[in-house]
Formats: sequence, C-alpha cells, structure tokens
Amino acid sequence: MKRLSVAISLALCVALPASAQTYKWVDSNGKVQYSDKPPPSNVKTEKLRAPPAAASAPAGAAAAADAKGGAQKDAAKAGPRTPAEREQAFRKRQLEAAKAQEEEAKKQAQARDKEENCKRAKAAVANLELGGRQARIDEKGERIFLTDQQIAQETAKAQQEAAAACN
Repeated sequence: MKRLSVAISLALCVALPASAQTYKWVDSNGKVQYSDKPPPSNVKTEKLRAPPAAASAPAGAAAAADAKGGAQKDAAKAGPRTPAEREQAFRKRQLEAAKAQEEEAKKQAQARDKEENCKRAKAAVANLELGGRQARIDEKGERIFLTDQQIAQETAKAQQEAAAACN
C-alpha cells in the first residue's frame, strides 16, 4: 500500500511540470518572448498551453523545419490556434458530419422505397398472370370484370411498370 502511494505521488510530481502554463509576449525591443513564468505586469500577454506530447513532431523534424524557415507554415497547417477558431472548426466538422449522415439516410430511404415499389409491381404482375377472373371497381363504385383482352393489356402495362420500378 505504501509503495502504491509513493508511486502515485511520484507520478503526480512528474506530471505537474508538464501541465505548466506558457506565456507569450512582446518585449520592449519588439521581440516575441515565451516563458513559463508570467511577464512583467505592464506587458500584454497571451496564455498558451503546452502542446501534448503525442501531437508534437519529433525534435529532429521540428529543428529541420525551423532551420528551413517553415515553422510558420507548419504552425498554420497544424490547425486553428485560438479557442474561437477551434470552436468554429469543431462546429464545421459537426455540420459536415450531420449533412453526410442526412444524405446517407436519404439514400437508404430511397433504396427502401425503390425496393418496396419493385415488390408491389412484381406482385401486381403475378396477380394478373395468375389467371382467373379479374375485377376492377369503376367510378360509380360498381365491380366490373375484365375481358381476356383487357387482362392482357393490364399484364403488359404491369410488366412495364415492374421493369421500370426494378431497374
């Protein structure tokens, strides 16, 4: 138990400096200064966070980028820096994801509708090809029976509709 508490205390001591606040300001000579200690009170400061260890580039790659003068380009590619820019980028990603999800839902609904229409059209063809007496209801609400010629016409029409619905 004592070893566990010592290990936790040691881990906390190691982790505290990693989460230290970083400050950025311009000194009286016009040079940008970075420090983990607050600058003089008469200077306008910007608080920065230390980049996470996993997201930072290897030391050799960062040194090479600085040597080539590409540090500003790399920082611009790294993403938004201010909280407002990060929030805007997050909202944009959310909106794009919602649009993509909505489009996918529309496509799935259209596919289901097309499949259902195909099933109905095939069922109508099968019903007409089944044979026997076929009846329809006229505009007066009376049942009328179809002749063989009318059944053939209805079958051809239903087959065309099925072909259109199932393609």
